[in-house]
Amino acid sequence: MNEREKMTRGELYNPADDELYLLRTKAHRLCMDYNRLYDTDETGRNAILRELLPYCHMDGYTYLQGPIYFDYGINTYIGKGFYANFNFTVLDVCPVRIGDNVMAGTNVSLLTPMHPMRWQERNARHDDGGEGYILEYAKPITIGNNCWLAGSVTVTGGVTIGDGCVIGAGSVVTRDIPANSFAAGVPCRVIRTIDNNE
Repeated sequence: MNEREKMTRGELYNPADDELYLLRTKAHRLCMDYNRLYDTDETGRNAILRELLPYCHMDGYTYLQGPIYFDYGINTYIGKGFYANFNFTVLDVCPVRIGDNVMAGTNVSLLTPMHPMRWQERNARHDDGGEGYILEYAKPITIGNNCWLAGSVTVTGGVTIGDGCVIGAGSVVTRDIPANSFAAGVPCRVIRTIDNNE
C-alpha cells in the first residue's frame, strides 16, 4: 500500500512522500491563483475550482469568497449551493464531505489531520536517505445538508455534523453533532434542538 492510500484510509503515513508533496504543491498553487483573482472574474475562478475541487458541485449558487486554502482539494466533496466566506481552510488529508446548501462563515477550518499522542510515534524521524519526516494520520469529516457554520468554527477529524445544524461562532467541534441541533462552545456541545417552527 502506498502513502496516499494509507493517508486516505486513516492510517499512519509519511506526508513527505513524493506523490503527496506534488499533490499538495499543485493544490497550494491553485489556491494562490484563485486568491489573486477578483471575485468578479467568475470564469477564471470557476476554472481553478474545477481543477482544485473536481468533486465540487459547481452550480449557480456555489461561491467561495476567498482567500481559500486546501491541502489537496481532491479529497473534498462539496454539494450544491455551497457558500464560504473569507479564509475557508480545508486540510483534506482524509475525505471531507460537505452536503447541499451549507454555509461557512469567515475563518472556518475543517481539519482532518491527527498526530499521535505518544511522542515515540509523533517525533520527527529520518528515512534511509537522511530526509526528515513525521508520521501523521487523519480522520474524515462529514457535514450534512442545510448546515451553517458561523465565523471561526473549527471542525476536527472524525466529526460528523448532522443535517440542519447551526454551529455557533468560535466553536471547536470535536465530536459528532446530531441533526437539527444548535451547538456552540469550546469544546462544542449541543445547546438545543432547532424547532421546525422557528
